[in-house]
Amino acid sequence: MGIAELLSQVDGSGEFGVWLGRLDGVPVFVHEAERPHYSASTMKLPVAMAMMRKVESGELALDQPVTVHNDFASAAGGRFGVNPDEDEAPATWSRMGEQVPLGWLATEMITRSSNLATDLVLEQVGVDAAHRALTDSALTASPESKIQRGIDDSAAQRAGISNLMSPAGLAGVLVAVGNQEGASGDYLRDLLAGNQWNGEIPAKLPAGTRVEHKNGWDTRIRHDGGIVRPADADPFVVVVCTTSDLPDSEAQQLIASIALEAWNHRHDLEAVR
Repeated sequence: MGIAELLSQVDGSGEFGVWLGRLDGVPVFVHEAERPHYSASTMKLPVAMAMMRKVESGELALDQPVTVHNDFASAAGGRFGVNPDEDEAPATWSRMGEQVPLGWLATEMITRSSNLATDLVLEQVGVDAAHRALTDSALTASPESKIQRGIDDSAAQRAGISNLMSPAGLAGVLVAVGNQEGASGDYLRDLLAGNQWNGEIPAKLPAGTRVEHKNGWDTRIRHDGGIVRPADADPFVVVVCTTSDLPDSEAQQLIASIALEAWNHRHDLEAVR
């Protein structure tokens, strides 16, 4: 079953976007790839990219101590905190009031998708720097993806200040990370490969396949984007963003099925339909 047919089966139940291509940034299959969705945790990859830019420039260090706290400046003014009931990564919360290395927080942010760790890293990096990392990687002239606030900044959300990600936008940062040379590129790719939430792109691929990916989820939201590295073919980038009324497990299955279809065409990716 082709990707177009998979998408036709969910037509009318929401918004679905796909970007599929190789690491040269040229797509071979797109569907509503420029349409932005609420980013959920996919914004954490540009935060990590911006962090490594500052590490390279000497502004930050992976071993520098950061005190774990839950009080942040809102993009709408005032202060906010992360909702612990919506954070599925407990390790950062267990270190409240302690100092931990910035690199440890980055690992929790990407591999466990910790919301608290994300806002702690973002506080060090800055929202503008994270947004620049996203837009600098854009594959199109008019990117719609944006990073404007931290996770759980509800006052900003009520004011219409949101984080947006299109499939093409997420593909752009994955292409940038996939081609980044040196220690920073290796570091970011290894973080993505260590992702412990693997219910989407990796789910139907052969066991042991290296997938460097970042997913995101929220009410009606399920996204995943990653670099898939087959042992017998060139790597490829696949991104699927869904905002829909599908049960969450069905949205995950849709993403996994699209990734499997790409995998099955890995020797002739251009043949995907």
